[in-house]
Amino acid sequence: MNAVEREAARARRLVCALYLILFVVVLPVSEALGAPPSQARVIVTARDTRERLSPRGALPFAPLSQPTEDQCALTDAAAETFMRLSPVKQQEFIRACYDIANGLGYSLGRTNIHSCDFSSESYTYVRDGDTSLSSFTLDHDRKARIPFIKRVLVAAPTLKIFASPWSPPGWMKTNGEMLHGGSLKPEHAGVWARYVVRFLEGYAREGIALWGLTVQNEPMASQTWESCIYTGEQERDFVKKHLGPALAAAGLGGVRLMIWDHNRGMMAQRAAAVLDDPEAAKYVWGTAFHWYGGDDFSTASLVHDAYPDKALLFSEGCNYPFSWKTFNDWSWGEGYGRSMIGDFNHWASGWCDWNVLLDERGGPNHVNNFCFAPVHADAQGQLHYMASYYYIGHFSRYVRPGARRVSCSSSRDDLLATAFVNPDQSVAAVAMNPTDKARDIYIWTKGQAVKAAMPAHSIATFVW
Repeated sequence: MNAVEREAARARRLVCALYLILFVVVLPVSEALGAPPSQARVIVTARDTRERLSPRGALPFAPLSQPTEDQCALTDAAAETFMRLSPVKQQEFIRACYDIANGLGYSLGRTNIHSCDFSSESYTYVRDGDTSLSSFTLDHDRKARIPFIKRVLVAAPTLKIFASPWSPPGWMKTNGEMLHGGSLKPEHAGVWARYVVRFLEGYAREGIALWGLTVQNEPMASQTWESCIYTGEQERDFVKKHLGPALAAAGLGGVRLMIWDHNRGMMAQRAAAVLDDPEAAKYVWGTAFHWYGGDDFSTASLVHDAYPDKALLFSEGCNYPFSWKTFNDWSWGEGYGRSMIGDFNHWASGWCDWNVLLDERGGPNHVNNFCFAPVHADAQGQLHYMASYYYIGHFSRYVRPGARRVSCSSSRDDLLATAFVNPDQSVAAVAMNPTDKARDIYIWTKGQAVKAAMPAHSIATFVW
């Protein structure tokens, strides 16, 4: 039995379908889950109400035959904003995002290798032209980012953090600067690979063992901020000849290396450029992707079907441009919910928001590329939580690391859902109603169903 057949067999054993008949019916069915459940805990977030990750108690399962037709990143900007908060507000933020008992229990994070747009300035870790890397130092990161990450790791010691470069130092590039695209000079490919290894080793000495790494953030975008262009062939050759061997030689072969790290639209072609080469593919754990070019959820499935032994990870998404006038717009949260459900249903093994915390301008950002984050701190040091914060929580709090997604379907396109079996064998099903109408829903499994009400523009998690 090949890998695709094994996945299909697992899906048949763990079947979760979601049917809608003017209501939703979620259906996790599995012999491995034992007898039908007796009740499900219900947690709801809804627009135009005070419900925010609000428990509604437990609802009973009752017999029902199958119905017929009629469910964030640790950047310089986040660190600098965090350091300006009072100790009380710092603790509130850490608890709100990383505490599993009283917050969202984040289990995945991302950070940048030297500067990105969400830094107060452009900077690197070496002097210009230092090909020996003898001047390499993490002193800049020790001011805010490393202390911030260490605080986070106290609350979430198993947090998986991956790192991404936005650009090599300017002197390593064809355009001579970190901004505005340009490409890595071939003669500096080996130096740049060693630079990335030095970053990983330096963070490990600080007590921050990084879980993963992407080759390049958005390798097809020439931006006004830090950016660098790679063709698929250039990325393949850099992985095969330089970065992969450098990681292996340093004993860092266990770091999960991800390619692409750009929008969904072209990820199938870009994945093929690297993964069709066995010598490059052997270093690659998976393909990372963003949402900025449109939904295109099915593209991720194309990559999974072609390379079922490689993982998929959503590595960045945020709302923009920033404005306090639209801070409370509920659509910001619904965009997150739609993406998380769509990406998980198309084989994403993780989902990582962009900045975990920003200030009252949507920064700091050295090129005025201001964006939204799930949490913002205003000039008075007060924290403000967007709808996106609560939508993330419907997943991060109840779908835990090691969970397995189970098949999930809906009989209505305008009601979205996905479902998972956690390592403790609890089932978490997430349903989202983005419409203007309140709907009654059924969560259906093995001939048993829970009936619940979903307000207009709401998301709900059901756990049993």
